[in-house]
Amino acid sequence: MTDQVNSLEELSAVAGDDVVVAEAVMEPREPVRDELGRSYATGKRKDAVARVWIKPGSGKVVVNGKEMNKYFVRPVLQMILRQPFEVAGVVDQFDVMATVKGGGLSGQAGAVKHGVSKALQLYEPSLRGALKAAGFLTRDSRVVERKKYGKRKARRSFQFSKR
Repeated sequence: MTDQVNSLEELSAVAGDDVVVAEAVMEPREPVRDELGRSYATGKRKDAVARVWIKPGSGKVVVNGKEMNKYFVRPVLQMILRQPFEVAGVVDQFDVMATVKGGGLSGQAGAVKHGVSKALQLYEPSLRGALKAAGFLTRDSRVVERKKYGKRKARRSFQFSKR
């Protein structure tokens, strides 16, 4: 059987009149922007929560009222914040204003990255595929394990003493 069906019309002709072929109608996503032309998203990582607003601009990133270079001093954390823009191919096209609470600097950088990714795909829905393929739209659910009683840490036992 080498017959191949190439369109819905051919499929309905092969299937007959008693089978109704439903077309999958995919309507394009609409951009979500406020009255100031910004997109908002919340990003989370460990115990950190970031509220992120993006708007078209020159690539300026402000976190808790400070420049990105002043707030995230380590180059690794700055690289983490730049990743969504590089993957989407929109480097230096958006200004970011973020407020972050909770956690440490590494968790906060991850939270801002998650928020920026979500806000980018809300502002420009065509960027969703690249961001999703890179895994930036999924919240990293790994958190610190709680300490158990009878243990020194979450899993570490007290030091054994024979005498």
